[in-house]
Amino acid sequence: MIRKARIGDIKQIQALINSFAKKDLMLPRSLNELYENIRDFWVYEVNRKVAGCCALHISWEDLAEIKCLAVAELKHGRGVGRELVTACLEEAKELGAKKIFVLTYRPAYFQRFGFKRIKNSCLPHKIWAECINCCKFPNCQEIALLKVL
Repeated sequence: MIRKARIGDIKQIQALINSFAKKDLMLPRSLNELYENIRDFWVYEVNRKVAGCCALHISWEDLAEIKCLAVAELKHGRGVGRELVTACLEEAKELGAKKIFVLTYRPAYFQRFGFKRIKNSCLPHKIWAECINCCKFPNCQEIALLKVL
């Protein structure tokens, strides 16, 4: 079941995200960051456990970001990620976003949804404020992609 995240999900969301971060597949997230951004998150729940998550973050007047897509390895290949990304895309449309971007190590996955690769420098400087506190700064290898809604 896909639903909006609740406060009680945060520790499970962090464990899921950080399990992939330990493998250098995504960026780690602190509990503080996750609690502050709980309203951005969608979760995929199975038997009262978080088996997937994805966040939609509004960045500017017409720009949103999909971030923190993670699906438990036992659920890979079952469409969970697709459902989570679709929920974020639909929410972005409902909120009135015109463009949505993603920073990822796996661009091919998002290209299936119609995202197109862009130069990182094409994104507004406001986006990079979060990067200064990142453990990968300044040697980030994430690839920027954009989708016009």
